[in-house]
Amino acid sequence: MSETSAQATAAVTEAAAAASGSWRRAGLAGAAVGVVAAGAAAGVAVERLTVGRGMRRKARLALDASGPYGSLRGVPGKAYAADGTELYYEVDDVEPEDATGTRRRRLFGRKAPAPVTVVFSHGYCLNQDSWHFQRAALRGVVRCVYWDQRSHGRSGRGVEQTESGRPVSIDTLGGDLKAVVDAAAPEGPLVLVGHSMGGMTVMAFADQHPELVRDRVVGAALVGTSSGRLGEVNYGLPVAGVNVVRRVLPGVLKALGQRAELVERGRRATADLFAGIIKRYSFATRDVDPAIARFAERMIEGTPIDVVAEFYPAFQEHDKTAALSRFAGLPVLVLAGEQDLVTPSGHSEAIAELLPEAEFVLVPDAGHLVMLEHPEVVTDRLADLLARTGAVPAAATVGIYGDTGSTAQPGG
Repeated sequence: MSETSAQATAAVTEAAAAASGSWRRAGLAGAAVGVVAAGAAAGVAVERLTVGRGMRRKARLALDASGPYGSLRGVPGKAYAADGTELYYEVDDVEPEDATGTRRRRLFGRKAPAPVTVVFSHGYCLNQDSWHFQRAALRGVVRCVYWDQRSHGRSGRGVEQTESGRPVSIDTLGGDLKAVVDAAAPEGPLVLVGHSMGGMTVMAFADQHPELVRDRVVGAALVGTSSGRLGEVNYGLPVAGVNVVRRVLPGVLKALGQRAELVERGRRATADLFAGIIKRYSFATRDVDPAIARFAERMIEGTPIDVVAEFYPAFQEHDKTAALSRFAGLPVLVLAGEQDLVTPSGHSEAIAELLPEAEFVLVPDAGHLVMLEHPEVVTDRLADLLARTGAVPAAATVGIYGDTGSTAQPGG
């Protein structure tokens, strides 16, 4: 057993003892203490109501130390947006490298055709690691590019936002995607994959570069996203609560963004509260793997409050319904979690109605982070899309999930 595994196991034992004591004292029906296998390491899940704050903190630390999620890395690269923002991306290539590190791109004296490249765009307050399961399954099967949107992950803060104070627009993100494509996949067919804000980014890209979509894009996947009317989303709140949120939230976020250091200290102090909110709006499954829940929590809590404030107005103004026509006639996957409270499944259904040839998959018992909550469904349908585009051979096995010969269409 590794040192990390031993520490995690010790934390499990300590947490279980604390939970047991609290259980007896409180007379509650039960306390959930789970151990999640992750290779040789272990993770700890502790029910918040029956275990003290200190013990919950230890459980989070054990999960952080042992979880493998977000650990996959590729060949790094940098692209530069129109305003100079540095955009970080990584490439998972299929072709092996020779002794000099040069890609083997020549066959019998001729340059081999550029391979299909699948470009993954992540959502709001996440980063490229949110595609962990799909990345694990597709490694070595197809060339993939994963990038961090401006001000997220390893990318630089938006130059335009820091210098002028202007909020981000979805059109700006579409331009950023073009910069990444130019740098990481300047030639060859493309499959564009986007989750939530990443799907909106893909729509903006298509709106701005219809000729590139026509000439190079061979397929697209729009996961848990929306083409507009996000101002009507109720986030599972009663009408009165939604009206208050819509009225005050933009101003509140702007004010908080101007006091970022103070707010960040407050976020750390109320980590348990934020963890509960994040879980509610990320997942629908009650028994979601606690290591995955903690992984999502880390990504979201790692997004500075001023970045949250900079991006929020873009969603209220977003409308790229007309841009969907750029994908007409192409293989398209539209997939959503049935219980998504952030970009409700009705928005995906509206997209599918405008793209009648698209495959529409509604995943039962799934929330906004469907690619983490039900990775086997997302990867299976994505593998099928890649087979239809010719990116991978038909009937090929993709990683530990899916089979490109599969015809199952869960929930849809």
